[in-house]
Amino acid sequence: MAWFGWLVLGLGLCVPARAAPDGATIRAVASFSILGDLVRAVGGPHVAVTTLVGPDSDAHGFSPSPADAKKLAVADIVFVNGLGLEGWLDRLIRASGTRAPVIVASAGVPTIAAVNDHAHTDSGHDHDHAVDPHAWQSVANVRIYVANIRDALAKVDPAHAEAYRAAAEAYTAQLDALDQAVRQAVEKIPPENRRIITTHDAFGYFAAAYGVRFIAPQGVSTDSEASPRDVAAIIRQIRREKVPAVFLENISDPRQMAQIAREGGARIGGKVYSDALSGPDGPAATYLDMMRSNLRAFDAALAPG
Repeated sequence: MAWFGWLVLGLGLCVPARAAPDGATIRAVASFSILGDLVRAVGGPHVAVTTLVGPDSDAHGFSPSPADAKKLAVADIVFVNGLGLEGWLDRLIRASGTRAPVIVASAGVPTIAAVNDHAHTDSGHDHDHAVDPHAWQSVANVRIYVANIRDALAKVDPAHAEAYRAAAEAYTAQLDALDQAVRQAVEKIPPENRRIITTHDAFGYFAAAYGVRFIAPQGVSTDSEASPRDVAAIIRQIRREKVPAVFLENISDPRQMAQIAREGGARIGGKVYSDALSGPDGPAATYLDMMRSNLRAFDAALAPG
C-alpha cells in the first residue's frame, strides 16, 4: 500500500479530532458493515455512521484507499472489532492522523481460539490467528458490543448520554429475543443434522453458543485460498459423516463450495452471511436481519420435513 507514505505527508500527524459541541451530530466511523449497524442502532439520530468495509465485502483482505483515511481524519470516534480482524487498520489510523478515540467494540467478550486445522501458508504469509475474531456470531457477545458502544458514545457526547443508554437498552431487549429464537430454531434440528459446511471458519462462536458444528476448508481468515488437500479432506469428511448441506457465504466465490457439495454428495443449503451484511435491499441489511436470515437457511436445509 504505497499510498500510505504520501498520505502521511499530505494529511500530517496532527489532524485534530473535531470537538463535538452540544447538539452536534457525532461523526463515527466503523470498520465494517455489521459493526456499523450496531453503532447506528445505539447512536440513533445523534450519530452519522460511515463504514470502511461495506456490505457484501470481506474485511479480512480489505485494501484501504486514501478516501478511507480521510474518513478517519474527520471522525469524532472510530469503532473497530479488534481480535485481529482488521489487520490493515493500524497503519490506516496512523496514516490518517486522526485523534479520534479508537474503541474496540469486542473488548470484554469471552474469546475462543481460532480453529487451526486450515491455516494456510501458500503465499508465504502465516494467516493463522490465535483468537477467532468473529465474536458477533454469538448474540450474547453482541450485548457486550452494544454496551461498549453506548459507553463510548456517552463519553464523546455526554449531552446525549441518556439517549444512548435508552437505545442500547431497547436494542438489548431485541437481542434477548433473537437469542431465544436462535436456541428454539436449533432445538428443532435433529442433533445428527447439526453439521454445516461453510467457506471459512466464521461461525465458531455460533457453534459454541448454540451447539451446531461447522466445518470449513479455510481458516478464520479468507486471506489465502484453501489448498487442494484441504478441499479433498472436506469432501471425504462430508461423505464419511453424511453432512447434509453446504452453505455459500456472501463474501466468497461460490464455485469452490459448489464443487465441494457436488463431489461430496451434499446439497447447497443457500447463502449465509458471516462477515458482512447484505445491501439495504437484501435479506441481511441489519445484524438482526442477518442472524434471522442465517437461521432460516439453516432451518430450511437441516430441519426435518
